[in-house]
Amino acid sequence: MNLGKGDKAPMFEAKDQDGNLISLSQFSGKKILYFYPKDDTPGCTANACDFRDNFAELKDLGFDVIGVSSQDEKSHTKFIAKYNLPFPLIADTDLKVHHAYGVWGKKKFMGREYDGTHRTTFLIDEDNNIIDVITKVKTKAATDQIKALLSK
Repeated sequence: MNLGKGDKAPMFEAKDQDGNLISLSQFSGKKILYFYPKDDTPGCTANACDFRDNFAELKDLGFDVIGVSSQDEKSHTKFIAKYNLPFPLIADTDLKVHHAYGVWGKKKFMGREYDGTHRTTFLIDEDNNIIDVITKVKTKAATDQIKALLSK
């Protein structure tokens, strides 16, 4: 499934880092739903910390930030504590949210092919329509990428 501008964001219910059910519909404003491969790896940490460092500005722009990866709640809890992340992380261990957004698939690394998360950021409006999709995420400048898209 290739989601793009103007498409309806798929609704979901999944567990966050604390084991609480979280859904897209519980966030009434705009959302940054970002998918990342793995907690506490260099690129994923840079991505999460960029959102953390710019969290107040993103909130001022009307956005809630929600991270999604295939790691479990325990992994997410450690990641949040280690880097003081102020937003929820979805533990999508059954990959339902990944599949709904079309971000799980074949990847290549050092000549090896495997299935994994394609790092992708979705900007979603108040009516759950996709504003834009970032597939070439600059992990250390993800907020700048979002602001550049919004200023177009």
